Amino acid sequence: MKKVILILALALPFFLNSCGGGSGTSDEATQDTVAQTEAAPVVDLSEGEAIYKEKCVVCHQADGVGIANTFPPLKNSDYLLADKKRAVYQVIHGSAGGAVVNGVTYKSQPMPPQGVTKEQAVAVINYVLNSFGNQGGYISMEEVADIEMPAPGAPAK
Repeated sequence: MKKVILILALALPFFLNSCGGGSGTSDEATQDTVAQTEAAPVVDLSEGEAIYKEKCVVCHQADGVGIANTFPPLKNSDYLLADKKRAVYQVIHGSAGGAVVNGVTYKSQPMPPQGVTKEQAVAVINYVLNSFGNQGGYISMEEVADIEMPAPGAPAK
C-alpha cells in the first residue's frame, strides 16, 4: 500500500501538468526553453579554453588581441567571424600566412598545424568565437564533417 501511495504522489504532478493543471504557463515555458536552446546551444567551453591556453595564447595572447603586425587578433576579428569552418581547418592544417584581418594585412608568420583532433579544433574555435567579447555563435561537428584530418607525419599545408 505504501508503494502505491508513493507512486501516486510522484506521478500526480506529471498527470496534472499533462492535463493542463498547474499554473497554465508550462507550454509557454517549454516554448521559451526550446527557443533558447535553438538560439544558443549549451556548450561547455572549458576544453576549448584549456587548448587555447596551451596552444594559442603565445601568438594570439591571453586577451585575444594578437601581436601587432605579426599575429592577428582573434578578438573582434572579421576574418575569424566570416568563416568558422575555415578557422577549424586552419587549427587542424595550419595556414601559410597571409590574411587581412580588420583591414590589416598579416603576411609574416604562418600558423603551423596544432596537432589536435577535429573535436579539439571545434572546441577551441567555439571558445574563441565566444570569448574576448566575441559573440560568434558556434560551429558543430556536423558542419566540419568534410574536413579531412592530415595523415600522420604529413607536411603542413
